[in-house]
Amino acid sequence: MQDPHSDSHIETVHVTVSGTVQGVGYRHAAVRRAHLLGARGWVQNMLDGTVEALVQGTPDQVDHMLEWLRRGPPGAYVAEIITRREFTDKRYAHFEQL
Repeated sequence: MQDPHSDSHIETVHVTVSGTVQGVGYRHAAVRRAHLLGARGWVQNMLDGTVEALVQGTPDQVDHMLEWLRRGPPGAYVAEIITRREFTDKRYAHFEQL
């Protein structure tokens, strides 16, 4: 397993996903996809019906995760995805559902 502190080419992106993304297994599927890709961070439901995530990893891992978040799992409808690059020294060890 790669040490999350050893890679200096780590990107962190905050994501807000709107549409039909709650009650359709979006967060659970996002955790599974992140684990497959090796991405780290978290995902959570928000009170306004959106899903918020923080994705951290190599540029390739982040790009692949963002591509998946734009589609979501079967049953989800993603109307919009808003991304914002974060600049942080914090390194996440894994991807989890909050």
